[in-house]
Amino acid sequence: MALFKKRTVGKPGEWYYCLVHQKVEEGPECPAKDRFGPYGSREEAQHAMEIAQERNLEWDTDPKWHDKASGPED
Repeated sequence: MALFKKRTVGKPGEWYYCLVHQKVEEGPECPAKDRFGPYGSREEAQHAMEIAQERNLEWDTDPKWHDKASGPED
C-alpha cells in the first residue's frame, strides 16, 4: 500500500466529461489529461464534445487567427 495516493483535483458538484470512458463524471474520477471540464451541470458535461466542436469551428473560422499566406519574397 502506498503512503501517498495521488488524488484527482476537483470536488463534488463539478462535472466533467471523460474522453477515455466517454462518460460524464462528478468529482472527477479520471486524470485531468483525460477529461474536459469542469462544467456547471451534468447536462452541460453531456454536451462537452459538441461544445468543443463548436469552439473549434469558431476558432478555425476566426479571421484574426489566420495570417496572410506568405509567398517567396522578390
